[in-house]
Amino acid sequence: MPAITNARWAMRVLALVALLPSALPLLANNGAGGYRLLELDGHKVKWGEHTLGVGASISYAFADETMRFEGARNCSELAPMQVLSSESLPFEVLEREAAAAFGVWERAADLSFHRVEDARKADIVIGAQGRPLGRAFANVAYAPGSQDGVRLIDQALVCFNPDHKWKVGFDGDINVYDIRYTLIHEIGHAVGLDHPGPEGQVMGFRYTEAFADLQPGDLRGIQQLYGPSAHAGELAATDSDPGRSESPAAADDDVEAPATLSIH
Repeated sequence: MPAITNARWAMRVLALVALLPSALPLLANNGAGGYRLLELDGHKVKWGEHTLGVGASISYAFADETMRFEGARNCSELAPMQVLSSESLPFEVLEREAAAAFGVWERAADLSFHRVEDARKADIVIGAQGRPLGRAFANVAYAPGSQDGVRLIDQALVCFNPDHKWKVGFDGDINVYDIRYTLIHEIGHAVGLDHPGPEGQVMGFRYTEAFADLQPGDLRGIQQLYGPSAHAGELAATDSDPGRSESPAAADDDVEAPATLSIH
């Protein structure tokens, strides 16, 4: 099937955020309040409206064919998400885990996510990496123009390395990442959150199995961007899901700092 070139990436500024192995040095300091808003060229970015605290409706889709995005600094080539599936992680489970990850952010802030079938028309596209690297990445592109220092996100990509093993739930093995936790983290970037520091929040750049839900800093950050949800207190109870556990464990796994001006 022919590749798709998405012109929405032309003349956009991109942020690169990645879930990487533990060998790299720490790249960020703790953000005030346990969160940090993503800034590109000095502008905060979000979906919906230019005003902080206003909600948004965002579509997402899984890549079902090879897609190429000219100008993207990462996830520039997406393979079908099915490439990530296996006997132990069937595609139906990937779909379920993604829906649950989006639901975590919906319950925290005035956000709504809806799945569409045509990935070429989706706001957030999720797929496997066509050129495997690292663990997982997110790319964010904003549209030109600003108001009150806030620019609107035009499209975001999330991609996973199909050469690495993935799992559902926590089991203490920090070398194999839980797919839902990783999705929650990368979706956080896709909606405008940066890394506040190495740990203590889902948006921290160390992979951890110490908690499965958003932490206070994550909540403060997403609610500053989109306002609170009517269900803000009802975070995902992942520990009650069948087949999921929360054995506390953490790895010194860095998530690469967002890189508009510099990439580490």
